[in-house]
Amino acid sequence: MTDRPGGAGDVPPRTDTDAIAAWRRRQPAGGTKSRRFPWSDVVTTVAAFVLALLLGALLMIVSDTEVRGKFAYFFARPSDALVASGQKVGGAYAALIKGAVGGYGPITETTAQAAPLICAGLGVGLAFRAGLFNIGAQGQAIWGAVLAAYVGFTWHLPPGIHLLVAIVAGLLGGGIWGAIVGWLKARAGAHEVIVTIMMNYIAAGLLAYLLTTTAFQRPGRTDPISPIVDWNATFPRLEGGQLHLGFLLALLAAGAVWWILDRSTIGFAIRAVGANPHASATAGMSVSRTTVITMTLAGALAGLAGVQAALGPTASGVPVPLSAGIVGSVGFDAITVALLGRSKPLGTVLAGLLFGALHAGGLAMQSIAQTPLTLTTVLQALIVLFVAAPALVHRILPFVKARRARSATTVGKGGLA
Repeated sequence: MTDRPGGAGDVPPRTDTDAIAAWRRRQPAGGTKSRRFPWSDVVTTVAAFVLALLLGALLMIVSDTEVRGKFAYFFARPSDALVASGQKVGGAYAALIKGAVGGYGPITETTAQAAPLICAGLGVGLAFRAGLFNIGAQGQAIWGAVLAAYVGFTWHLPPGIHLLVAIVAGLLGGGIWGAIVGWLKARAGAHEVIVTIMMNYIAAGLLAYLLTTTAFQRPGRTDPISPIVDWNATFPRLEGGQLHLGFLLALLAAGAVWWILDRSTIGFAIRAVGANPHASATAGMSVSRTTVITMTLAGALAGLAGVQAALGPTASGVPVPLSAGIVGSVGFDAITVALLGRSKPLGTVLAGLLFGALHAGGLAMQSIAQTPLTLTTVLQALIVLFVAAPALVHRILPFVKARRARSATTVGKGGLA
């Protein structure tokens, strides 16, 4: 490749970080291309939500025996079926909204549910931007929870310092677990999807083993459960709700990822490698180094999700002890959050809040409207399905204007933009 100085479309010379920074400084003030607000993406996303809610409503009607029975005489008295269907769907969605944002308590519960999803989603999305499929956020979150909890219930440090050390330990646990994948990918050519899936099993198995050792077992008990984390090492929260420091950390993490991707040299390399690793290598960037750094950062972000699970307070104010299911399925849910957020920090935050609201409102929908809790999982899947397949939305709703763009599932979407 030839370096054409002064042009907006030239490529970096065959050197590393200093040359990349110099190349970026030569670009026009407005960037390589003008950025416009993606209205078509917004319309498509809204249409995807509408379709998901409509299909969810249809599932509610079909799964309810009483409502379904009224359709047996629909042509004789259609009002009975329509009224019953409206009451069922309206009551369920009203309960979902009330349980998610119906007051201070539900809103803070939404933030508590969203915090780990945002952190893990950022880890998956950051890897996507580098062209990597990080399916190992689950294992990285497990190690983040293990080390954070261990520091929390083993070390006895002053307030403030104890929490900080526990958070750093969790970040290191997830970062190292992710770095192993990046190193195997860079040095041995191992496929990151296979490696991360296997690393998930290893992490879960090691956690199960550790809970049988005296170092992690609660004194006087033989079941696989750890001691309670010292209150010094737990996230402080506001009275009357579940809003705690972990949600602020999730927002700070999103801001840090935005700065890394859009304002730093390593972020430029991540986006360049995600757009075209061969061209990046030809331009002088180290694809192997970028891969290791990306997976380390992604693992640290997923580890922060494990920290949220280990140090975050529950409704009773007591943190959850370390156990086999400490992180739940946050690592796998993070994949859908990253896809829905299009691997962008702001989109990931909004997607995490949406899924947090669905989790928080699902219990209210179950108790108030007698709707299965699993329906919220179905809604999440439908939303991701339609958002990840905009062509399907345009086919079902032809009045939604299509835009010739890459799919939301395309890793590294945005390239050098």
